[in-house]
Amino acid sequence: MKASEVKKGNVVEHNGLVYQVRDIERSAAQGRSGNVTFRFIMYSVPGGNKFDLSLRSEDELREVELVRRAASFSYRDGEAYVFLDAEDYTPYQLDPDVIGDNAGYLTEGLEGCYVQIIDDLPVAVQLPPSVVLEVVETPPELKGGTATKRPKPARLNTGIEIQVPEYIGNGEKIWVSTTTGEFSGRA
Repeated sequence: MKASEVKKGNVVEHNGLVYQVRDIERSAAQGRSGNVTFRFIMYSVPGGNKFDLSLRSEDELREVELVRRAASFSYRDGEAYVFLDAEDYTPYQLDPDVIGDNAGYLTEGLEGCYVQIIDDLPVAVQLPPSVVLEVVETPPELKGGTATKRPKPARLNTGIEIQVPEYIGNGEKIWVSTTTGEFSGRA
């Protein structure tokens, strides 16, 4: 399809790599040439690396079919992370480099995930906006301290460490945002 037809969210191929378009800036050329340039802000699938591409409106990009399947995280098989399709229980195996920092939010049976598939191959996973994790290690609340809400470090059951309010103790289940990695309430 022509560059002028590409929309946000489209998945396209460029130089043998696959990207999802996040943003498009259109700029009309000065003078009479009438050539419109499109600047695409894209992220690689898999990997999520940012890539800027400028094309003229007549330039061609190949659209790639990206399938999103609802899935739940099932278990780790050696290094691989295995997600099960919510409808037909197809297992999708994703490598640690594809999961990246998201590994810190994965707990057995986590639902609300979406596995992204291109040409029948799972290439990426999208997590729910927040997940419930358990605090396994955090210093006790300081008694008689000031009434300020000072954050303190807490190690969670997946191994990641985040800042939590002082009143949170060991064994508590909390909501954690998968986009910011921040505490977002008691579960």
